[in-house]
Amino acid sequence: MSEAVITLIVLGFVALLFVTEVIPLAITAIGGAIVLGIIGIIPMKMVFSGLSNSTVVLFAGMFIIGASMFHTGLAQKLGEAVVRAVGKSENGLMLGTMVIAAAISSVSSNTGTTAALMPVIIGICKVAKIPASRQLMPLAFGAGLGGIITLVGTPPNIIAAGSLKAAGFAPFGFFEFAWIGIPLTVVGIAYMMFVGKYFLPKAHITGTVFIDEDAVAEATAGSTDPKKMWITAATLVGVVIVMALDLPQLPLEIAAVIGALILVLTKCLSEKQAYTGIDWVTIFLFAGMMPIATAMETSGAGKLIADQVVGVLGNSPSPIFVTAILFALSGGLTQIMSNTACTALLAPIGISIANGLGASPHAVLMAIAVAASCAFSTPVGTPPNTLVLGPGGYKFMDYVKAGTGLVVVCFIVSIIVIPIVWPFFPK
Repeated sequence: MSEAVITLIVLGFVALLFVTEVIPLAITAIGGAIVLGIIGIIPMKMVFSGLSNSTVVLFAGMFIIGASMFHTGLAQKLGEAVVRAVGKSENGLMLGTMVIAAAISSVSSNTGTTAALMPVIIGICKVAKIPASRQLMPLAFGAGLGGIITLVGTPPNIIAAGSLKAAGFAPFGFFEFAWIGIPLTVVGIAYMMFVGKYFLPKAHITGTVFIDEDAVAEATAGSTDPKKMWITAATLVGVVIVMALDLPQLPLEIAAVIGALILVLTKCLSEKQAYTGIDWVTIFLFAGMMPIATAMETSGAGKLIADQVVGVLGNSPSPIFVTAILFALSGGLTQIMSNTACTALLAPIGISIANGLGASPHAVLMAIAVAASCAFSTPVGTPPNTLVLGPGGYKFMDYVKAGTGLVVVCFIVSIIVIPIVWPFFPK
């Protein structure tokens, strides 16, 4: 068997274990990476390379900042203020959560946005007496949708624009993505508020510093020092601003770690509290999936899937059919592999097919990029989903139930809007 086929078999077992949760998700992810290393699909030195990935470091830093918000009582204060402003209704909080997340992630990292807002949202839920599981997944989804709005909102957008330019076509403009990003965000928020919420788990699961009521009570007991609250608030705001500015000298993970160090050095929380504030399930789950995603790309497994799907298009498919198929392919692959790798894999294929049809490739590339950002059906499809997994007490199937419908809605809206804004045969 080829390496691509072997990789797909391993991936199939990993997916099965994810769905059934016979063993913990993190162990499944790490185990999948170990198997791929043992059978030689990836180098052994790459098996645990995910632990040094910058996103993992970002997770750890923001978990510590989030823990400080609880230990100082800041999250509770913010929660009380927001509840007074928007009320305690679940829909009101969901609307506010998703709108804020989408707005910030449109010009900043959706991962950074989710990481920064997560402890605030959990604090609001505690005050409003709403399970965090009802709001954290919408937070991640809102951040994912908002990232589509601008060129810098998410890596697939940049890759799509760069691929067009490399092929000799006019690249997408900075705000050109808003033509599809804003409609998707509006419809996506409406879907979650009126349909998707019924697929969210109704109760959270205890066990993390963010969700466990006893842990929260212990963490906030006696936290009455306003100075520490201000230090934590200033640190959080500073970290978010640096992330939004996207300074090359200060990457997201460096900003998060600096913020965490400041909070420990100023004794807003102790070193031990910082360690216990990290959700290690999230860390190991994401770290384990990174080598698997790499194997999908390097073994040719991703390309094998792409080739098979493209093969069903026939000799002279209609442009709208091509766009729909490539959206479905990109949207499917992005649930199990990096959205960046997914777009990089499919962009050249999309351009080649469009050229063969004599059509403009802009609609096809936009569909591929948008679909790559619709990683809502699994906890490993995109970092924001993974980030809320532990604090929300979610299971793998919770994402399948709540996110698959959102992916379908995005598909329908995209197939309607994209050909209108970017005609296949412009005059």
